[in-house]
Amino acid sequence: MNLAADRAEAPSKARLRLWLRLLKTTRGIEGVLRERLRTEFGTTLPRFDVMAALSRAPEGMRMSEISGRLRVSNGNVTGIVDRLVSDGLARRVPAPGDRRAAVVRLTALGRDEFERQAAAHEAWIDELLSGIGAEASGRIDRALDALAEEETV
Repeated sequence: MNLAADRAEAPSKARLRLWLRLLKTTRGIEGVLRERLRTEFGTTLPRFDVMAALSRAPEGMRMSEISGRLRVSNGNVTGIVDRLVSDGLARRVPAPGDRRAAVVRLTALGRDEFERQAAAHEAWIDELLSGIGAEASGRIDRALDALAEEETV
């Protein structure tokens, strides 16, 4: 057994374990959120994500902007937006300067519904992460920000 080689591998092994733990934790939390959105609001996480993106852009967004922000295909977004429009939660309006394109906006009903869902979502996240104190949460957030700034993520 080569102790020097084991010590040299330790940081990479620790980072691999961290990655696997982050992935497992994220998937677990996402599963809970999916189930709660389905049972309490009759909606899906992708639909919630589209409404969240639209809520941050009151002037509206083109379909390509939504898919780019959410990192999903235009086809996935189109189906979700079609259902939001048919449910009266969003509308398509002509894009300024481009008659062929449309901008999607939440309706007043959509904004109200998203606010209800977002409040519940925030409470669920608070509950699910309640074991992490504010100080530890800040440290983790800063560490993840630093990682994202390294241009590798």
